[in-house]
Order: sequence, then structure tokens, then C-alpha cells
Amino acid sequence: MTADSFFAGGIGLATLNARGQCIEAYYPEPQLQPEADMLRDFFSAAQLEQDTACRLLTRDQVRACNNSPRLAELAASEAWHDAKRGLIVTVIRRDRPLTSVAESYLKLHLLSHRLVKPNAVNLQGIFKILPTLAWTNEGAIEAGAINLRLREARLAGRGLHIFALDKFPPLLDYVVPAGVRIADTARVRLGAYLGLGTTIMPAGFINFNAGTLGPNMVEGRISQGVVLDAGSDLGGGASTMGTLSGGNDTLISVGRSCLIGANAGIGIALGDNCTVEAGLYVTAGAKVVLQAEGKTVRARELSGRDGMLLRRNSQHGYIECLPNSREFALRAELHE
Repeated sequence: MTADSFFAGGIGLATLNARGQCIEAYYPEPQLQPEADMLRDFFSAAQLEQDTACRLLTRDQVRACNNSPRLAELAASEAWHDAKRGLIVTVIRRDRPLTSVAESYLKLHLLSHRLVKPNAVNLQGIFKILPTLAWTNEGAIEAGAINLRLREARLAGRGLHIFALDKFPPLLDYVVPAGVRIADTARVRLGAYLGLGTTIMPAGFINFNAGTLGPNMVEGRISQGVVLDAGSDLGGGASTMGTLSGGNDTLISVGRSCLIGANAGIGIALGDNCTVEAGLYVTAGAKVVLQAEGKTVRARELSGRDGMLLRRNSQHGYIECLPNSREFALRAELHE
């Protein structure tokens, strides 16, 4: 058993449904390519076979963890050894399509802990695997059980507040990345990658498997699979085209020092030092006039180019591309 033969692993605190199945898991210290001694902890704790992806720990197995300093803190918490919660060990040998809820949450944690970057981990099958849950002040509850729990809470004289009904929880309920600001925590999902110095304003949104390399200003929508490189600004109401719906199968990226204006949008990748005029949505099939070259092309042919200024011609209304003569820079004091 060698460390380089395993992709990832972790000890998680799992929520269980009435059938004893894991419906979500929190991994305080997920491990990418775990070291040999950590692997020994994983396998000895749960008595895993090498091809086993995950296993809930029994009470006896939890008590046996006390000889490991890494597991002692989790093992000491008796609150996690009842019918609704438990400790779970997850080990991933190869980065392959997902097979379980526990494995799915481990990979989402890897992204938000900045251990892997968006589009660098296999998340195939995640929508079929993750259950829709009610995210409440009493933890995650299966959607089919929420009405019963609401009634029980009212009869007991306490309030049960439902924050969301979704497959993906808010990021900050699981991971708090260092050096970021998030104005509305409900608008950033677990599995988002936030680079150091990123600021997300109240209208900003970042989906799972997407994010920023930091520092960045986010006032618009970063869809699944989209990545903003350092020093770029996504303006208020601006949008980036993802790959989850609408037929788009091309990953969109934004280079360094780019400005996408308010209510603008992109369906192509941008290289470094690009500007998209406020209110302009550049889809891949849109016709763009290259003023410097005297020709018209589809926007997809410009994907990834550096130094573009994309705007509407004020006289004729067509989209034109000019050399971007102004270099954009974020205000440093907002991202320290």
C-alpha cells in the first residue's frame, strides 16, 4: 500500500437518513494523494479492503481510532455516533466517475479546500447520486422527510428554518477559504474554488466546479466549469455560459486582467487583458467585425485571444473587436 497509488481520502462526519444511508458528509481535512501513515489510519479505522470506496464506522471502530491523533478529535465526539449521524471513512484509489454520496462530497471538498482546480477532477454522475436535501438550522434533511420534521418542530415549540432545498449546500457550511469575502453566503456552493483575495458581492454567484484563481471581483454569475484567472472582474449582472444546460459543451475561461461589464455575458473564452462592453452578450455564433483586419468572423474563432475589446458599434449596432489599449487592474485595497 503506497501513497502514490491513491487519489484521495478523508474521514467525514456524515448525516444518515432513516435507512442508515449517508446523505451528506463533512470532511474537515480532506487529503489529496494521502501519505502512507494517513492511509494506514484510513484502513485500520474501518478495516477497509483496498477496493472499498467508503464505510461508516461502528462504535467499536470509532473507539479504536483513539490511538491515532488524526482521528482522536472526531472519535471523541459522541454526538456523531447516533442513528442520524456517524463517522465515515472514504478512500478513492482512482479519479473515476462517482459511485456514492460520500465520494461526491469528498471531491467537492477537494475543490473548495484548493487541493484541485475546477475541471481537474471527475464529477461524472454527481446529479444522479446527490439527493435533494432541505438545508436547515438543524442540519440536512431528506426532502421526503421535511414535512414530518416541520410538524415535529412546531409541536416541540421550536422553529425549523429551511435555508434551501437543493442538491448542493452553501460553501461556508463546510469550508471557509482563507483570504476571501462573500457578501451572501447562499450564493456560493460547496465545490466552488475561491482564490486568495476573491471578493463576491451580494449579487455574485459561483457554482460548484467553478471559481476564481484570485484576486478577483465577482458581481455576476460564474457557471459550472468556468474559471476566472487572477485580476479579472465580472461586473454586476454579468453571466458566463456553463455546460450544464442549453446545449453548450465548451468550457469557458477568462484570462488575467479582464473586465466583463455590467449585464454583459460570454459564450467564448477570453485571453488576458480583454474587455466586454456592458450589456453585450457574446455568444459563440455571433458575428464579429474585426476592424483591424477588415473581416467578419464568428465569435468562436476569437476564443482565447488576448487583448480584445468587444463592443457594439455605436453607429451601426454590430459587434466589433478592437485592440484593447487600456490595461484593466483591480483596486488592490478591496482584495487584500
